[in-house]
Amino acid sequence: MQSSSSSASTPAAASGLVFDLGSAAGVPETHAWPGVNEYPSVESAGRDVVPVVDMGVACPDATRALARAADEWGVFLLVGHGVPREVAARAEEQVARLFVLPAPDKACAGRRPGEPTATGYGRPPLALRFSKLMWSEGYTFRAATVREEFRRVWPDGGDDYLRFCDVMEEYDREMRALGGRLLDLFFMALGLTDVQFATGETERRIRETWTATMHPILCPEPERAIGLTAHTDSGFITLIMQSPVPGLQLLRRGPDRWVTVPAPPGALIVMLGDLFQVLTNGRFRSPIHRAVVSRERERISVPYFLCPPEDMTVAPLASALLPGRKAVFRAVTWPEYMEVKHKVFGTDAPALEMLQLQVDEEEQGERAATT
Repeated sequence: MQSSSSSASTPAAASGLVFDLGSAAGVPETHAWPGVNEYPSVESAGRDVVPVVDMGVACPDATRALARAADEWGVFLLVGHGVPREVAARAEEQVARLFVLPAPDKACAGRRPGEPTATGYGRPPLALRFSKLMWSEGYTFRAATVREEFRRVWPDGGDDYLRFCDVMEEYDREMRALGGRLLDLFFMALGLTDVQFATGETERRIRETWTATMHPILCPEPERAIGLTAHTDSGFITLIMQSPVPGLQLLRRGPDRWVTVPAPPGALIVMLGDLFQVLTNGRFRSPIHRAVVSRERERISVPYFLCPPEDMTVAPLASALLPGRKAVFRAVTWPEYMEVKHKVFGTDAPALEMLQLQVDEEEQGERAATT
C-alpha cells in the first residue's frame, strides 16, 4: 500500500508503485484494464466444478484423482495434505503484518526496475511487462535467504524480524516436504516406479524450490481493475495458500468463461506450470488463470513455487512419452524459457509454442483428437 508521499528515489517508487490503493476513491486510468469482463465469471458448479484431490486416501485413489485433475484442468484443490492449519495460519498472519507496514519501510526493500526475477517488494514481476498497473502489491523472496532478504525491511532485526523469519522458515519446511510428496504422486501418475523417481537425476533436482508472495488488496471498483492479469505459471508446480476470500479464476473454453476457485478452509491450490507441461510432454497442462479483486474484503495469497535450478535442462521425461509418440517440446533451461516468455508477454502468442518440435501430420491429428 504505497503512498504518494514515499521517496521517488526508492526502488519501489521507481518501479511505479507509488499509489495508495487501499484509500483510493476510484480506479485511475493507470490501473483500469479494458476487457476485464470480456468473458463471464461462473462459480465452481456443474461441469465447472474445480477438482479436489485428497492425499489422505489410499495412494492409488489419490494418484488417479490427481492424474485426472492434471489432465483435464491443470489445477486442483488439495486436502488431506498434512500441512498443519496452525502453520498456514501463522504464515498468513505474518504476510498480512508485512503488507501493513508503513510504505517507506516496504519501499526500502523494493525491486529494482527492469529486473523481473529480482527479490523484494513492489509490483508483481508479471506486471512489469504491461503498460497498465495491477491492483496488487507483492514481495518476492527465496526461502533460503529469508533472513538476509528481510534485513532490508527490518535493518535492526528485533522481535518482529525474528518472528517473521522463524514462521517463514517453518512454512518453507512444510511446503518443501509437501512438494516432494506431490511430485511422487505425479511421477506415479506418469508410470514411474519407486526406483526411477528415487534415483533419477531430473526427479531429484526438481525438488529445489523458492517462495514468493502476492497480495491483491481492496479495490473500490473491481469491475475496472485486476489483481493479476491472465497468465500461466512458468515453473513446475505452484502451491497456493489463500485467505478465505475467493479471487483466483481459471479460463475454461467452449464457451470461454472464468471459473472462480473456491477457498475452503484448510485446502491448498495446486497449479501446474509451463515447464511441468514440457516435463510431461503435454500430458499435464498449465492453465490460464488470473486474480480478481474484491470490493468488500482484502485477499492474501501465498504462492510457493517449485521451479528448476538455472542450470537444469528440462525436457520430456521418457516415462511421459506414450507408446508411438515422440517428444513434442525441445529441451530448455529455466533462463532460456524465461527469455522466451518475456518476449511474448502482452501478446497472444503462447510461449510454449516457441518450444514445440515438428510432428508428422498423422501424429498431430491423433493428438488433436485427444485434446
